[in-house]
Amino acid sequence: MFRSFFIYLSKASWARNIVTHWSIAWRMASRFVSGETIEDGIQTIKLLNAKGINATLDHLGEHTDSPEKARQATQDIIQAFDAIEGAGVHSNVSIKLTQIGLGVSEELCADNLAIILEKARSLGSFVRVDMEDSAVTQITLDILYKMRQRGFNNVGIVIQAYLYRSEEDIRKLLKDCFAVRLCKGAYKEPATVAYPKKKDVDASYDRCSALLVDGALSQNCPTVSADGKIPPVPGLATHDPKRIEFAKAYAQKVGLPKDALEFQMLNGIRRDLQEQLAKDGYHVRIYVPYGTEWYPYFMRRLAERPANLWFFASNFFHR
Repeated sequence: MFRSFFIYLSKASWARNIVTHWSIAWRMASRFVSGETIEDGIQTIKLLNAKGINATLDHLGEHTDSPEKARQATQDIIQAFDAIEGAGVHSNVSIKLTQIGLGVSEELCADNLAIILEKARSLGSFVRVDMEDSAVTQITLDILYKMRQRGFNNVGIVIQAYLYRSEEDIRKLLKDCFAVRLCKGAYKEPATVAYPKKKDVDASYDRCSALLVDGALSQNCPTVSADGKIPPVPGLATHDPKRIEFAKAYAQKVGLPKDALEFQMLNGIRRDLQEQLAKDGYHVRIYVPYGTEWYPYFMRRLAERPANLWFFASNFFHR
């Protein structure tokens, strides 16, 4: 119930107008969001790099509603690449397609994505396309394949284990060695398209992890680049120790080397686990968001973290 409530709040403009004016909300959000400026994001990445951890920098934003806003978002992302290059940090970039115009037109979105991919290619870098809710899953994958047809090999995708379709999607993506970030899923989806029970999502996550490990091994897919920009094919995005232990054991069993696997986590969550994995010789990458559009991201993080719900809800209803 609470998860559904916070997912609803993430999309509610009335709630956004209230919550973003609360100092308590930003204090909580700052645990997950590096700050509102690109300099904040770069500083967070420097601290991570010092611990042997790579990053993915994300300029927060989604669901732009005009060509002008989509083009501005595209330029903001270009600036993120320039900032990474200027600072010499080990990071690539993550984007959402609705951020660069998918809700306006598919053509506009594809053109903006090509601009971003060309910039990344000129710097020897990589773009991760985030997956949003199931309404745009297929069109997101369609655009991804179109980019590959246009010669862009520096683009990867996020696949959500709670969707029934995800195993088949991964099998198709592995044929072309697409880098896949596997997460459990952060949106509220109907039982017609997604597993409603946690135990089934966990089981799906393990099956998908094994598929990615097997695919990376059989296809001899690339490993992590020395500068931290290019990830391997399996990017396992989870803070769940059981999922991590399964993936480690399975990769060791089939003989996938550590530099062909990456564990990915969110900024501010399970720092102890992040650092331990890095010390154990695994590649770790942290998703580092920044920007003024932090509200939807913050609400989805609350939906995922029950320990924060009562604290935030008590403030929400007693102001």
